[in-house]
Amino acid sequence: MLDEGGLRGSFLVRDLRTGEEIGIDPDDEYTTASLVKIPLAAATLDRVRRGELDGAMRLTVGPGARHSPGPTGTSRFRHPAEIAVDDLLLLTMTVSDNTAGDALFELTPPAMVAAYLDDHGLRGISVRHTLRDLTDSPVQALGGHLAHVLAIEGATAGRGHPVPELDVTRGSSGSARAFVDLLAALWRPSKIDPWVAGRVRELMGDNVLRQRLAPDFTSDLTTWSSKTGTMLNLRHEVGVVEHAGGQVYAVAALTESRVAAVRQPGAEALMAQVARALRDEIRSR
Repeated sequence: MLDEGGLRGSFLVRDLRTGEEIGIDPDDEYTTASLVKIPLAAATLDRVRRGELDGAMRLTVGPGARHSPGPTGTSRFRHPAEIAVDDLLLLTMTVSDNTAGDALFELTPPAMVAAYLDDHGLRGISVRHTLRDLTDSPVQALGGHLAHVLAIEGATAGRGHPVPELDVTRGSSGSARAFVDLLAALWRPSKIDPWVAGRVRELMGDNVLRQRLAPDFTSDLTTWSSKTGTMLNLRHEVGVVEHAGGQVYAVAALTESRVAAVRQPGAEALMAQVARALRDEIRSR
């Protein structure tokens, strides 16, 4: 199904009660785009918890101040604005605001976020650069069809790429398994502080970008909490579906398209169909 739809991907679904899991190439690495905002939020919240940062502290963001191009939030502001750290976290996670995310990265740099993951025993997710580095890449600057063609044709079989941010050895990267491990640490008792984990779960539950996996995991009897990541031909989403009956599944879908098109609703639907099929399979066992 994925091949016919022009996609390849790293998928994993894990039952967080039993640890049973099912996946497709779950250890393949992809550059992660905005998925990096999950560990960024956790590391920043942990600094708030420890008193290193004040959630009420205001930072100036927008044109003429901290500004990173992006399609949503303060990235689209025409004038500078003062926003508290707590609210920057909300914007970063719920509308995937790049300017808000980079304001947080100035407080909690990539190396500090990477150290936070390592300190909490979470391996396989690299955090190597800010969000501005993604939007400032030469391929992104081209925009449209040509940018997608170059992103697709520049990729190597070993996940390398002449554009550093698309190269898994130089850009922020991870696999479906690594992100499911992170989700498990946020939803189950772990080395992550309970208050931090609870706040990240809350932020992921408020995610407003719901065009990808959400349609297949949302109903009156389920809760879907997630974060998306998008860059050129990469479309990702990771999240947790919680059923009214008590079942809880972590889901990760990291994909790369061979189709040089900006808008691909069919690819979004296919990602969800595959992830749902994997969840249904493990749920029926």
